[in-house]
Amino acid sequence: MIEGKSVRLRAMRAEDAEHQLRWRNDPEVVRLAAAGDPLFGPVTAEALAEKFERILRLNPREGAMLTVEETAGGRPIGLVDYRGLNPYEGVAEVGIAIGEREFWDHGHGSEALGLLVDHLFGAFPLHRLELDTWSGNARAARAFTRLGFREEGRRRAAVLVAGTRYDRLLFGMLRDEWEERRRHPAPTDDHDTHGGPADAPATPDTTEAPSATRDRDTGSASRPSDVGWGSVSTILSAG
Repeated sequence: MIEGKSVRLRAMRAEDAEHQLRWRNDPEVVRLAAAGDPLFGPVTAEALAEKFERILRLNPREGAMLTVEETAGGRPIGLVDYRGLNPYEGVAEVGIAIGEREFWDHGHGSEALGLLVDHLFGAFPLHRLELDTWSGNARAARAFTRLGFREEGRRRAAVLVAGTRYDRLLFGMLRDEWEERRRHPAPTDDHDTHGGPADAPATPDTTEAPSATRDRDTGSASRPSDVGWGSVSTILSAG
């Protein structure tokens, strides 16, 4: 268990499937977290149960999906994930999503993603972390930047949402950048975290909109993985 001020990250349990089923069938969560990608949702209970079996058996040395709980009451409010962890290249992808709308725009998503970043750089010999979101989710992009991620590029017109084309935004953070931020923490505004990058709806991320990571059967940059979610990131509803 990884403890924070407002949220904690814990291992996923079989009973978490019921929460994910509700989140993945919420149209606004799906739009913000995964840009409407049907791999993320809507989804049937049967299909999710099959994916959950794989999620619960993921090797944490390669990837994992963790439940985000609010510390005050222990309520599951979202998820984070990491995938494609390559110890040779020193790279991994991350994602986050806050599925409970009432927790959007309060910084829960940003704190959860920050806890995951600290855990991964602290526990593994990683050189960089990656995540992505779409240009319609400005809150997620701002939240990622506040956490120390840098926009490294974009895939133009790579995302189609409701008949409109958006860019896929690619973000990365290097170990030395993470270490520098730990030595000299930047001021934060808990109420403007994309909901943090994963807190709320809003362009998939409005200020606390979910953000999802690229779907790879386990998650993706800011869109949570499909195995997990669909990546966090980035379903990252930023919280």
